[in-house]
Amino acid sequence: MSTSFKTLNLRPELLETLDSLGYTDMTPIQQQALPQVLAGKDVIGQGKTGSGKTATFSLGLLSNLNVKRFRVQTLVLCPTRELADQVAKEIRTLARGIHNIKVLTLCGGMPMGPQIGSLEHGAHILVGTPGRILDHLTKGRINLDELNTLVLDEADRMLDMGFEDAIDAIIEQAPQDRQTLLFSATFPENIEALSGKVLKDPQMVKVESTHQGSTIEQRFYRLETTQDRDDALETLLLTHKPESSVVFCNTKKEVQNVTDELMHRGFSVIELHGDMEQRERERALTMFANKSISILVATDVAARGLDVDNLDAVFNFELSRDPEVHVHRIGRTGRAGSKGCAFSFYSEKEEYRVARIDEYMDIAITASELPEKPVERPFYPKMQTIQILGGKKQKVRAGDILGALTKQAGIDGKRIGKINILAMVSYVAVEHDVVKPALKQLQNGKMKGRQFKARVMKSSV
Repeated sequence: MSTSFKTLNLRPELLETLDSLGYTDMTPIQQQALPQVLAGKDVIGQGKTGSGKTATFSLGLLSNLNVKRFRVQTLVLCPTRELADQVAKEIRTLARGIHNIKVLTLCGGMPMGPQIGSLEHGAHILVGTPGRILDHLTKGRINLDELNTLVLDEADRMLDMGFEDAIDAIIEQAPQDRQTLLFSATFPENIEALSGKVLKDPQMVKVESTHQGSTIEQRFYRLETTQDRDDALETLLLTHKPESSVVFCNTKKEVQNVTDELMHRGFSVIELHGDMEQRERERALTMFANKSISILVATDVAARGLDVDNLDAVFNFELSRDPEVHVHRIGRTGRAGSKGCAFSFYSEKEEYRVARIDEYMDIAITASELPEKPVERPFYPKMQTIQILGGKKQKVRAGDILGALTKQAGIDGKRIGKINILAMVSYVAVEHDVVKPALKQLQNGKMKGRQFKARVMKSSV
């Protein structure tokens, strides 16, 4: 069976874009799902993060689009703002060879005014969270009469977050004659019930995780008290010195407790949970992804859509109630053939959860011994993040920032890390010992013929 995108009935502009992005071979989920999607069938896709599902439905909806009809033809529902932003970004990237396609992101926690203005100008594709989409729909700002493709992305998380009623209400206003694509990392009973309600004769596509289980070393530690867990986390962080690691907790409260404790013990750490404001979430994700923070403490919902490659370690401060979610969590490390570590804590009361993971993953789990706590300082990241108060709206590009730092300030390009350009702000990661000259240049120099304010970001607000 050929794995080339060229074997598919895709419009030439999409094939050219895929080629320019270096996407030549399909992932397993794309091989199985894309022919069905392009044939207009309803599809249920089950795959973990990194399986290539976003490109699967993006190529499908772009093939289904009539650019000349400036009406909403596609609606993509996502559980979180981060995932919605990521999905919209990928759709725009894949659509760049097709002129005049408009993609709008509509999420809660963002100002309503600009969204209303954008909707008045119209769009082909809407990507957003169910609550905000329903809000606009009920106020008559969105018309779904010409909708031909509905995508439910990370459907399991949307139901976990209580979006079922909103999804039902949105679907009631969508045309019956449409294609529906549902993607979910896990497939519990409530997803089965939802798919039965909204899909017609769906094709089921299930792929295993893209990482090999053998590249992830798992260890389980039996610890009875929170103090024991805090001490064990410190010991393992000092022993293994991961450059980037995520600590998973089941509740927002526990995320805050663990973050405070790690900060108190001198670690470079930031928190991420569903109740944070958009700018705080953006800040946390950017600083972690560009390696100026080494530890992210997060809930599962907040970490969905986390775009970070090659995590060195994952810590389950609390075991998930669902063994599938456990597999999803640990799958964030050991990707692309690199070795990863997953450390999980449990108490005697939680041994049933360990047994379920044992059965689900078909591995023999035994409790590990903690190593001796090393007499060392916590790992400190080599990068720091500078925030610039100017972004896409001010026509700032990554090349402008890079040029200002390398040509004007004379900083070696190798000392500059990730550059993120958002709507109104930009972020650049630089090595610690060039922070001062970099900040001075960005504050006093000019880009686009004008000066911008800039400041060094700290892990605590």
